Amino acid sequence: MYDITIIGAGISGCSLAYELSKYDLKVCVVEAENDVAVKTTKANSAILHAGYDPKPGSLNARLNVEGSHLAKEICRKLDIPRKQLGSLVVAFSEEDIKTVEELYDRGVKNNVPDIQIISKEEVLEMEPHLNQEIYGALYAPSAAVVNPWEYAIAMAEVAIQNGVTFYFNQTVEGITKKGDDFEVKTNLETINTKYVINAAGVHADSIHEMVAEPTFKMKPCRGEYYLLDLEETDTVHHIVFQCPTKVGKGILVAPTTHGNIIVGPNATNISEDIVNTGQDTANTTLGLNDVAEGARKSVPTINLANSIRNFSGIRANTDREDFIIEEVIPNFYDVAGIKSPGLTAAPANSLYLIELMKEKGLVLNEKEDYIDKRRRIHFNQASIEEKQQLIQENPDYGRIICRCENITEADIRESLHQTLPAQSVDGVKRRTIAGMGRCQGGFCGPRVVEIIADELNISPLEVDLDRLNSHILVSQSKEVL
Repeated sequence: MYDITIIGAGISGCSLAYELSKYDLKVCVVEAENDVAVKTTKANSAILHAGYDPKPGSLNARLNVEGSHLAKEICRKLDIPRKQLGSLVVAFSEEDIKTVEELYDRGVKNNVPDIQIISKEEVLEMEPHLNQEIYGALYAPSAAVVNPWEYAIAMAEVAIQNGVTFYFNQTVEGITKKGDDFEVKTNLETINTKYVINAAGVHADSIHEMVAEPTFKMKPCRGEYYLLDLEETDTVHHIVFQCPTKVGKGILVAPTTHGNIIVGPNATNISEDIVNTGQDTANTTLGLNDVAEGARKSVPTINLANSIRNFSGIRANTDREDFIIEEVIPNFYDVAGIKSPGLTAAPANSLYLIELMKEKGLVLNEKEDYIDKRRRIHFNQASIEEKQQLIQENPDYGRIICRCENITEADIRESLHQTLPAQSVDGVKRRTIAGMGRCQGGFCGPRVVEIIADELNISPLEVDLDRLNSHILVSQSKEVL
């Protein structure tokens, strides 16, 4: 019997697991995929928003600003890449200036620190490659970028260190109320639990409807992106937004924690019928053209020919404007509609829900031996002396496998045995960034497959690209011949 079962291991589920692991509770997380953060969390803009955009008084507003503050400390403690770059919302007309003024007023009401409206000259001094016809901008120095999947992995690993169990490749097929408790039936087993937290992202409505009548409807929305080569690092040095519209925050141009430039997203509503079919995250010519046009409005000289990858992600939008964090029936809670600024707000969302559960009777006793730290070896960031020492201790550090990012054989092998080990080539990529450089795994990919097969003592034919059974290789060439 578990005290709490969390459904979904995106940023919301991982953050909840992390916060709940601080207490004497038996907690598990049920995830349909073979890893954490493989849906919306891995494919977004990676922004920790300052908090001037949400409507004052909303949960979005309160939890955005609080989450941004909490993220800074969590990233420091758990060794998660984060860069506080500051953001600019650029105005291209007098009408946009009015929007900037409205955002400034919202930011003040939402307690966003140090925001200010700056002149055209000040903006262009900060970002000389921006459109020279701009009128000014809102500057929010507290905005940051984070590695989103590393953020989720780190919190999940700390949760595991403190006793939380993760069940992967398990799809929830039904939830039955049994007295005061629940039976959560998956494709593999039945889990008995006192509380259920629905953090299932785009599937949150389906999970909700297993126990209650509908109170919201999912309206999934696809956003498409360009990721540019490191040659474009100097394009911008801040997170550059356009004025927001009803469908989103507009096309952004921003640095990532790794130094690349990310461009996007657009916003295209999609049918729930195509979610998880492969079509949901497909890139389209029309969508990428929209992104390119929007990016050139902000940065006319941006070189999209230096794109090393296009990708898209799904926003878990609903027909309700605000976050949905509430009790549905006794001891069953929704954490749904966690669209932007969901990545930013995740830790604050978790604390908000835990406090709500406490008010409803959840007993919370803090652990005395809680482990709240995580450290990783970053060979590619080490000094010459540190690298020599690592190679002396483990010669595998002396073999560079991913030349684009300077990732070693030791990095890859260790990712297969860390607290939350990689299960696939993309799982290795999310933990080590092997394959994220200019060649996108063109050179190192085959070698990574070999290392995974060797380290796990399996056939190369069994190595997955990402999801379970997404085998890269289908047979040996000699067999085909």
